[in-house]
Parts: sequence; C-alpha cells; structure tokens
Amino acid sequence: MSREDIPTSSTPPRMADVAKLAGVSKMTVSRVLAGRDVAPHTRQRVQEAIDSLGYLPDASAGSLSSGRSEFIVALVPSLISSNFADTVRGLHDAVRPQGLCLLLGDTNYQLEEEALLVRTLLRHRPVGVMLTGSAHLASTRELLQRAAVPVVETWDLPAEPIEQAVGFSNAEAAAAMVGHLQERGYRRIGFIGGASALDDRGVQRRLGYLQAIAASGLGEPRLLEHGASPITMSHGGEAVRRLLARWPDTDAVLCVSDLSAFGAIMECHRQGLRVPDDLAVAGFGDFEVSRYCTPTITTVAVDPYGIGQRAGEMLLASAEAQREGRPRPRLCARIDYRILAREST
Repeated sequence: MSREDIPTSSTPPRMADVAKLAGVSKMTVSRVLAGRDVAPHTRQRVQEAIDSLGYLPDASAGSLSSGRSEFIVALVPSLISSNFADTVRGLHDAVRPQGLCLLLGDTNYQLEEEALLVRTLLRHRPVGVMLTGSAHLASTRELLQRAAVPVVETWDLPAEPIEQAVGFSNAEAAAAMVGHLQERGYRRIGFIGGASALDDRGVQRRLGYLQAIAASGLGEPRLLEHGASPITMSHGGEAVRRLLARWPDTDAVLCVSDLSAFGAIMECHRQGLRVPDDLAVAGFGDFEVSRYCTPTITTVAVDPYGIGQRAGEMLLASAEAQREGRPRPRLCARIDYRILAREST
C-alpha cells in the first residue's frame, strides 16, 4: 500500500474507504473492528488502511447495537472550582481502567442547564451518570429514572436519592465549625454566604450555621448573603465589609467557602483589622489558597478526590449488576470531613 493509494477528500473517511484501500469487504472491516476472527494478514491490511486514512469508527453505532457506550457522564456546577476538578479526577481514575471515558458538563449552578445537559448526554447511552448535589428539577429525576441508567449524586447525602449517593452533610459540617469557634471562645459569630438559592450546598451550610446558633443560645444570627454563585474572593471581601458595618462587634465569621474567607481576610487587612485578634475567619473546603494565605485559614476539609473515586466505583458496580440481570445496589456512602484549625481562628 503506497501513499498514492490513499484517497483525498474533504469529508471524514468512511468504512467503505477502508475496505476499498485494503481490498476487502465492509463486513471484513467490521469484523476487524469488532475483534472477531480474521486471517492475520487480512487484519494487518485492514489496520494499515485504518491508520493511513485516520479512520475513526462510529462509536454511536456500536453503542446502539450493544446497548452500552464507552462513557460516564459527569455534571459539576463549576469547572473553575478545584474541589469539583478533583472530584472529576477521582471519577476518571476509577473508571478509566475499565476503558471508560468521561463526558463532562458544567451546569453553572442552573437546574435548567443541568436538565438540558442530562437530556442531551443521555442520547450517548452512558454507562452511568454522576451528578453534583441533590437538588434537581422533577423532570430531570424522572428522565434519569426512565432511562434506567446508574446514577450517583455527590457532595451531599439526600434523604431521597435518585439511586445512590456519596458525600457528607454540609449542614452538619457547618454546625461543627460553629462549635469549633465557640470552643475557641468566640460568641458573636456571623455567617457569609451567597445571595442565590441555586447553590444547594451553600444553603445547607447556612442552615447548619443557623441551627448551631439557635442551639447555643448565643442570640440572633448574624447572616450576610451577597453575590451569585459561584462565590469568589471578591464576594467575601464585600460581604465582610457589610457584615461589620451592620454588626461591628462581631468577633468571628464562618464563610461559605475558602475563597470567600480569603476575600474576607484581605478586606480585614485593608481595614487594619487583625485576624484573628480583631476578627476570626473560618472557611469551608480546604482549598489550596487556605494553606498559603496569611494567616492560614481554619476550614472544613473534605476529600473531593475520594468522593469522585467512590462515585466511580459505585457506578461500575451498578453497571455490572445491570449487565448480569441483578438488581442495582442502592447505597448512600458517607465521606468523612474534618475541622482543620489554623491561624485564622
């Protein structure tokens, strides 16, 4: 086979082109692609033709005939979050040894966008679907249940999961941080969160703060909500300024994320306030910035990579059960969190 034998075209090469170049039938090419018995010299000619043309088999056709694709769908609310990136990395590392790849979607904290992505990506007949959080449109839940595809919700432990879940209680973790601040002697504790209800994990952290304040008998909550999701450093700076303007005697603040906490600490520096002497600041998530900020940030540490890895293992087990005709498992796996006390408190 010479370079002159290779046809040139502006359209992608087809199976018929491979068959013509190799001097075989389309059925023979199909058998080679499927890994079926073909004479070694014939297989070599077909493979040389494939390589020469740069032919890529139609994966969708294979998935229609087998009922199984080579993909896992992963939907996250933000691609700029290192925690969600680590979750995706853990998922990838769990499923890649099985020859599976990821179809990744960014919902931008919008339930309608999640619904659109689910509807679109289910057309690829994925092996499984990983969702972030437990807040979904009713139509999304119904669509996933009708599709009979394995589903794992992450970063939360919903009371009524679609199928399986892996995560932790954001409310419980936030309440534990309030308890840590109380143990340190702080009594006038505020909370900085986003103004949007779209970040369900942020909503749960706010709920945990409110429950802890009510249980402690420390008076009225000092709640400041500012900014749309995703919450950034700039939101934290403006929010702590507003919080202190309204409650100037606040001695500690819990921020919905480490990014918000970093912004709050930078604003304290600008105002000449000492952290933690004048105001203690705590975050959530153990982002890299929390370890290199001055002062380092007290935070709730979770294991985002472990969440993704466990989600991948659960999806694989569920897919295997489905292939073997067994009932798919229905599990809720709890991931531990830790309070990391650092210089900011």
